[in-house]
Amino acid sequence: RVSCSVNACVDVVLSGVKLLEALGLEPGDGKNHAVLSSGQDLREAFTHFMERGAAAERFFSDAAAFQDIAQTASEHPAAQLYVGGNAALIGQRLATNPDLKILLCGPVGPKLHELLDDNVVVPPESMQEKDEFHLILEYQAGEQWGRVTAPAANRFIFSHDLSNGALNMLEVFVSSLDEFQPDLVVLSGLHMMEGQSKEMRQRRLMEAVASISDIPTDIPIHLELASMTDQDFMSNIMHQQVFPLVNSIGLNEQELLFLTQAASGPHASLASWSGVPDIGVVSDILFWILKEHGRSAERESDLTRIHFHTLAYHILATVEGHWGNQAAAVAAGARAAGTQACATDTIDTSRVLLKAPLEFLTSHTETPVKISLNPDEPVVQWHRGGISFHFTPVLVCKDPVRTVGLGDAISAEGLLYSEVYPQ
Repeated sequence: RVSCSVNACVDVVLSGVKLLEALGLEPGDGKNHAVLSSGQDLREAFTHFMERGAAAERFFSDAAAFQDIAQTASEHPAAQLYVGGNAALIGQRLATNPDLKILLCGPVGPKLHELLDDNVVVPPESMQEKDEFHLILEYQAGEQWGRVTAPAANRFIFSHDLSNGALNMLEVFVSSLDEFQPDLVVLSGLHMMEGQSKEMRQRRLMEAVASISDIPTDIPIHLELASMTDQDFMSNIMHQQVFPLVNSIGLNEQELLFLTQAASGPHASLASWSGVPDIGVVSDILFWILKEHGRSAERESDLTRIHFHTLAYHILATVEGHWGNQAAAVAAGARAAGTQACATDTIDTSRVLLKAPLEFLTSHTETPVKISLNPDEPVVQWHRGGISFHFTPVLVCKDPVRTVGLGDAISAEGLLYSEVYPQ
């Protein structure tokens, strides 16, 4: 039995150009906006990121204007509606296992309720009259809009999501655990708080910490991180008691780099990744997080596991003596990435390719081990200072059908195969 909280919404996936045309907006120059407040802002920000082929996520502050845009988008004949929000996506993925019962706490409106798997139970307090819509505007490589041509395929996401932003369902969630008796708790949605004022956010974070502290210590907690832009807030999440309260964290290369930059960790001077993230750099940062914030003889922390995923490979880093079955867990996550992106039941070898390096160094801050991949044993492991690393390449889908929620599917699958040792 798994409980997932706290962010849930309906993802409306649509071509960005088609939506802007349906809204009667003309092509023009791009401009980055930290917060969107009008259709004009949306047009400029979308153009700005499309021109760079970069992904971005923004908060839309005007409720009425957002409602109109969301209605146009969700009723557009080309729109596809999906379960959204990391907690709901992880719950939905785990629910495909017929032996699991999932409790989902998050703002669940009528459309989302209809989209959820029958194995997902929603407490009545989590139901609301209106859905929270997140708009995912896609563009393809080479697609044109006015003078702009996208160099790569990507997506621009925006929402006016107050209940997820305030983590409204967190207390409901913690109070429902007694009755549900889960074997695992999955938390996510902290990134949604960035739309709040600093004071509100700080207060809510302290309340969240108090709620998470109430979860019985024998239930492992996994925290799924997501894209953030405020370094102080990231640093607060790390230092002010969130990391030590959870047993496991899931993140990707953007979040990992942001984390080390926010806390001046190893390789913090690296501005961005170029191409496939360097495995030695990634494992240095993972090692530092577990050494600085993870469980040790001197530190009261529950954090003992990090599942890192990037397009080309995954690494599962664990403090030794706390987890088992890591090779199967990291392999299952990689398999989920290949099958979900291509929308196939099994890996179709004609549709995937290998982007991971065949040789790599395990560190750049201390004497590294040089590793060469053996295709017959794709999961490689190494150890460093009481921490185990399990690495696997990913068979990357050449023509992905759907990339939204891929990280959540990877983390869910990895958790399903992970064995936590009772402490």
